[in-house]
Amino acid sequence: MKYSRKDAKSHAFAHMKGIWAAALMPFREDLSMDEDGFAANMDHWINDLGIDGFFIAGKQGEFFAMSLDERKRAFDLAVKAANGRAQTIMSCSDQNMDVVIDLAKHAQASGADYIVVHAPILHFYRAQDETLIRYYETIASKVDIGIALWSHPDSGYLMSPQLCNRLADIETVVAIKYSTRRQMYVELSKLASDRMIVSTASEEEWLDNILELNWRLYLCSSPPYLIQTAVDKRMRAYTDAAFAGRADEARAIRDSLDPVREALKSTRPLEKPHAHQKYWQELLGQAGGRVRPPCLELTDAEKAATRNAFETCGLKLA
Repeated sequence: MKYSRKDAKSHAFAHMKGIWAAALMPFREDLSMDEDGFAANMDHWINDLGIDGFFIAGKQGEFFAMSLDERKRAFDLAVKAANGRAQTIMSCSDQNMDVVIDLAKHAQASGADYIVVHAPILHFYRAQDETLIRYYETIASKVDIGIALWSHPDSGYLMSPQLCNRLADIETVVAIKYSTRRQMYVELSKLASDRMIVSTASEEEWLDNILELNWRLYLCSSPPYLIQTAVDKRMRAYTDAAFAGRADEARAIRDSLDPVREALKSTRPLEKPHAHQKYWQELLGQAGGRVRPPCLELTDAEKAATRNAFETCGLKLA
């Protein structure tokens, strides 16, 4: 950490900006972590693609199929690979509060910049808001590192803008990845943007959020390293153009990526997002590798369809 507890919010508002990506974790044929492949991916993402920050060991990283020690190891690998060139936010999400706090303490000790904790699955729906406030207050009381909230449908519910606004009052809550329909995150931006950075993972909505909501943080999913190459950094280009106020230029660049977006979306089996993205990584020359159970691998036919779409989408390769 490069800030004190009391400075968590001000530090985040000053530094938590730009394009952040959710890292996939490559696994070898024997399903062990491919540490060298992960480090090589990080180098490429930072040096060649100019990605500003990384969401580590989250859903994209298959945290649900990793041991506690492996999740901690992923934190350490990411901090080492970033080496001050990019920022990191470590996913400490778990159903067990002790595990969340253990991971949060490790993230803080490892040199991570922030942690993210998704809203837990709740087994009792009465006094839901008060339960969630106590949940995040308890985590915040155990560590000093800045915390990003994460609300998404996989929890079985979405935290309301009004609840998130209350959670923004917690001293070390600095941001939220709000995986909701646009109406909800627009409302939250109006309520809480003075105390919490609001973002969402939709790349397709990113430009509009820069131009209309004055957002400066994309937090975060895999498009920053799936729809870009060392010689074709159109997401970076339209983001920088928008930040500089060149809206028409930004829209033209953003729209030019539609064939790439369609190639990704149209070939991705709904039940196989991890395997599909990892295969796309391999087509790009990145380390993709296996997925761990319960995730499913692509069939040969699904790979062929993906490869054909990839080769015809117009993404320029080095």
